[in-house]
Order: sequence, then C-alpha cells, then structure tokens
Amino acid sequence: CRMQLGGDDQWSNIIGGIELIRRMAGGEAYGMTFTLLTTSDGKKMGKTQGGAVWLDPDKTSPYDFYQYWRNVDDADVVRLLKMITFVPLDEIAKLEKLEGSELNRAKEMLAFEVTKLVHGEREAQKAQDATRALFGAGAAGADTPTTALVENDLCDGKIGILELLVLAGLAPSKGEGRRLIDQGGIAADERKIASAAEEFDAEALEKGIVLKKGKKVFRKVILK
Repeated sequence: CRMQLGGDDQWSNIIGGIELIRRMAGGEAYGMTFTLLTTSDGKKMGKTQGGAVWLDPDKTSPYDFYQYWRNVDDADVVRLLKMITFVPLDEIAKLEKLEGSELNRAKEMLAFEVTKLVHGEREAQKAQDATRALFGAGAAGADTPTTALVENDLCDGKIGILELLVLAGLAPSKGEGRRLIDQGGIAADERKIASAAEEFDAEALEKGIVLKKGKKVFRKVILK
C-alpha cells in the first residue's frame, strides 16, 4: 500500500497504517484525508434512524435516497447545493433568499440533482413524481415504493400492523414498530394507527394500503 485515503476522522488510523508499513516492510506510504460531509450542527451526513444511506440501490432505493436529500435541514440545503451538485451558482443565489416553506423548492432541486448523479435522471424523475403524488394528492403513484405480500405472509387471512411494518421495511423490528405506534408516528391510508394489535385482512390488502411513517416516509403494501 502506497496511498491511504479516508475521511478526516480517520487520520489517526491512517497514521497507524503508515507506521505499520514502515516497521514491517521498511517502506514508505502516504495518507490523504478529505473533509467529511456534515450538517450545520456538525453531525455526519449519511445516517438515518434506519441505518446508513447507501449508493447501492439494493441497499437504499432511489426513492429513499431522494427522500434523504429532500428532508435535509433548512440550514444545510443551499450549502449542499453548492457543494455536491452542478446547479449554476447564480441559480443557487436566487434560492438563498427563500424562507420557510418556500425552501422546499430548493430541497426538491437538491434531492433531484443528487439522485440524478447517483442513479440517473430516469430514477430521479420517478422518485420526484412519486413524492409529489404522495405529498400533493395524498395518493400513491405508480412509482411509489411498494411491498408485495403473498398469502403465506398472512395468518388466518390477516396480518398484524407490527409484522406489516417490518415486511415493508418501515421498522427494523416489531419492538421498534410498537414504539413508533405508541408515539403516534404510523398511519395507514392517512388514518393514524392507535394500537399495535391492529390487523389488516386480505380484502384490504388486495386493494393496497399506503403506510406512512412520520410525515415523509411512505410505503404501499399490496397482496398479490
């Protein structure tokens, strides 16, 4: 190894690697760090309650990737547009004057541009269209992330909300799902779920149910 690259939080580890190479091989190695992408309050970006945000679409879907950038803090959106997109600076300058809900225009642009860079324009457009359908019309569009259930997922023709949250990827465990329900953070077709014991039958699932976690995370669940 001649060159080690890493975030600036890895500097001590890089130095340790250089020393290891010097002692074991009598060779020279070099290290280079880059500044971590952080929020305005100094926290690392790329982390969510559900885990890391991946570039791999099999680990973080283009829709979820889009949503991550769409939901950045107001204080970060203009800085991120300047740092990680190719939007012209004069166009970004106009967005700096926006406040409150008007900043959503800048957030939508950030989410679209970053998703386009990573997943391509087609996936970025699909994620944007699905988001607008959910937040605008309150209904799921064709490109809304969907979890397909099969009969074996049901028990006596029904499935509990906790199992549904785990299968849909909205909660890593039933315990976390229960906590979200207790905090009032889960809704089904815009109806808040009040009990962790609630169940859904096959007829409802065949029509499709839109689950909502918090204010901005949606999944459509349908029985095939």
